[in-house]
Amino acid sequence: MRLPAFAALAVVTLSLATAVACPFCSAPSLTLTEQLTQADAALLVSWAGGEKGKSVDGGSTIYKVVEVAHQPADGKWKAGDAISLVRYRAGKEGEQFLLLGTKSGKEIDWGSPLEVSETSYKYMKHAPKPDAKAADRLRYFLTYLENADPIISADAYGEFANANYEDITQLSKEMPRDKVRKWLTSAETSPGRMGLYGLLLGLAGNADDAELMQQKITESGEDFRLGIDGIMGGYLLLTGEKGLEVLEQTKLADKKAPFSETYAAMQALRFMWQYGDNRIPPERLKQSMRILLERPELTDLVIADLARWKDWSISDRLMGMYGQQEYDIPSIKRAIVRFYLACENEAKKHPEAVPADLAKVASLNLAELEKKDPKTVSEAKRFFILK
Repeated sequence: MRLPAFAALAVVTLSLATAVACPFCSAPSLTLTEQLTQADAALLVSWAGGEKGKSVDGGSTIYKVVEVAHQPADGKWKAGDAISLVRYRAGKEGEQFLLLGTKSGKEIDWGSPLEVSETSYKYMKHAPKPDAKAADRLRYFLTYLENADPIISADAYGEFANANYEDITQLSKEMPRDKVRKWLTSAETSPGRMGLYGLLLGLAGNADDAELMQQKITESGEDFRLGIDGIMGGYLLLTGEKGLEVLEQTKLADKKAPFSETYAAMQALRFMWQYGDNRIPPERLKQSMRILLERPELTDLVIADLARWKDWSISDRLMGMYGQQEYDIPSIKRAIVRFYLACENEAKKHPEAVPADLAKVASLNLAELEKKDPKTVSEAKRFFILK
């Protein structure tokens, strides 16, 4: 299996964008506290009745204001007021909702009511504001990651998903290690959170945790495992080169390993390259990444990574692979061309950073490919971006 859209993006660009969110979390979203803060007006209301729609009329719903979280300076809402919204929404008297509104002239355009409990409303109300120090915000949300209220728990996770890795690391000494370890091994934990919890345990764990993570990583099975990349990344933070040897043997060099597991290990290498702070020497990471050149389903991505990592030592090896048997794939051939383009550009910008012999080989190989396969070279140049 491939990841077409992601793979295409990875090959088209030879730059690794600086991650602006948790490396092993699902896509960030606007959290409840951010929505609350960004809204021009926010009211805690309770369902008070309504009129069902008839024909083309959608009806209406009446809510009673319980509390004004905030409103514009000229706002006149107060507890006890009734507010009518277009469209009938079923409910029970006393059920509470959060109304978020955007000011439009002198009026407020209200969004769809968000059902909240007393607990979740207090959680949002007392959360640090988005402009507070990142570590202070995360410290607050850390205690709610596995809250019994799914709305609160999901939102706290969203705050970590949005957070920079550097901000998460500031809490490494405050992580509830025993709890994180329990979350990582519990069948009740959402699989989508395993990546984050693996990362947190890597930041706060010890040798016992590393052993636990190794057992989890080396479990056999063909099923796709959400978050295993984060567990691998956390494991490498704890174990360094010794852990890397385990990943090499079980995920990188073993061609029988499922594609998803090998790709997860590749993600862990990328993580250590960007965030590992030389916990594993760069040359050692390059050595591990080179192993994946033997995996045609990943080769184009690996070449792009090695170009970003300025590993020009594989120049001759790539020329030998070009168009050969299982590597005779357009995406791989374009990746090889872009590798040589990257080497040439680097040699022009920083001559001292590229050995003269390797720079010359790259130029000669590129010239040869232009004669042999001008179409591929033209396509590779067209979508080549170097940052």
